[in-house]
Amino acid sequence: MAKLIKRNKALTVEPAKASQPVGAALAFMGIRDAIPMLHGSQGCTAFAKVFFVRHFREPIPLQTTAMDQVSTVMGGDESITEGLDVLSGGAKTRVVGLISTGLTECQGADIHRVVRQFRDSHPQHANKEVIAVNAADFKGCLESGYAHAVGSFIKAWLPERPATKGDAKRINLLVGPHLTPGDLERLLDTVERFGLKAVLLPDLSRSLDGHLAPDDFSPITTGGATVEDFQTIGDACATLVVGDIMNICADLIQERCGLADYRFSSLMGIEAWDRLLMVLMNLSGQPVPERFGHQRRQLQDAMLDTHFFLNQRKLALAGDPDFLSNWLPLFQENGLQPVAVVSPVGTDYLQKSLYETIKIGDLEDLQDLAREADAELFIGNSHVAALAQRLGRPILRAGYPLYDQIGSQSRCWIGYTGSRQALFDLANRMMHQEAHGLKPYISRYAPANDQPQEKDHHGCAADTSVAGG
Repeated sequence: MAKLIKRNKALTVEPAKASQPVGAALAFMGIRDAIPMLHGSQGCTAFAKVFFVRHFREPIPLQTTAMDQVSTVMGGDESITEGLDVLSGGAKTRVVGLISTGLTECQGADIHRVVRQFRDSHPQHANKEVIAVNAADFKGCLESGYAHAVGSFIKAWLPERPATKGDAKRINLLVGPHLTPGDLERLLDTVERFGLKAVLLPDLSRSLDGHLAPDDFSPITTGGATVEDFQTIGDACATLVVGDIMNICADLIQERCGLADYRFSSLMGIEAWDRLLMVLMNLSGQPVPERFGHQRRQLQDAMLDTHFFLNQRKLALAGDPDFLSNWLPLFQENGLQPVAVVSPVGTDYLQKSLYETIKIGDLEDLQDLAREADAELFIGNSHVAALAQRLGRPILRAGYPLYDQIGSQSRCWIGYTGSRQALFDLANRMMHQEAHGLKPYISRYAPANDQPQEKDHHGCAADTSVAGG
């Protein structure tokens, strides 16, 4: 079990997390024809929108109730009702999300009551789905906000009846936000190669994967899972759950329809992907395709090639709990030592992980731990990259947000091929950081002509002779 060290500061310096409303909004991005609305000030929504645009480099549909000083004190029910009325009026809009923020949670706003009142007073919008999600900024993180939103989808759309398992080829995929759209595409392709039909809930692989939309502009999400996908969860033969934070959603599915599930904390490294392939083989009744055997041997070769650069190397990394859990098997299989690990929140399953010590804190804590342990390599988002640059250490960028490189949403980290590339990237950063080779040895008895000449700042040989007396 990991030892969780609680924060011992009265403030946060260089936050290591994104807030719950950001994660909840991300979940709505994976629902087709949806638009989320944050109930709070304009600044809250502006931050979330910029956060996503800089990371995905895609237009992001996101609205706000724009709470001001008066509505903050007197209550913002009218702002919610007006906003829901406007957003529900869109001809193509199917789902409207109402997400609370730290401001309105402190105010004590009952967004679920307001949604019920909106239903009674606006029967013309009865064909629209309005989902309310409580997501306070002052607790949790992006991953927990995402899971709360997915749980709200399940409560609203999945009927309480025993699973029929009518579609023996269907597999539900409940995947945490720590996986990229590129990871989701790899997961979908893997399931389909066993002759199964995968349904992502929600589905970011078609909405934020970086593609040109057929229309010039859409005020709502394009692509993603449908309401019907959630309503027919019980028709599948099983559910694959990736990420410990999604276990609360899997528990809801079991309570409502009793569908069996298979849970994975990580899909990086050989052992984790082996287990996934075995589960798919048993569910489909088909053998593992040969291509996966070849990819496994490629990963094994990469482990040999990178061994001398990565074994016993000291790592520093920061991220949400599932992000940290996803990397751990790769570290263990390749002898990497995570000596400085920081998470913005502590969870029970993070405490049960095989990390030795995890600091619940911020990037200032990561910097102090990395200096103390003499970490040689960092893994983290663009904010961690700035920290690594200050310490003169190489960085492998991963997580949210990544605003200083392009194509982050397309990067695949999971499976044999994703793990292989991650090892190459880590080894290359260590290789470039170190000076290779030995300086040539020049004997003190060598003739003066064989001595290397020093050069001045113009690149010319300097006169090193000494005048005789």
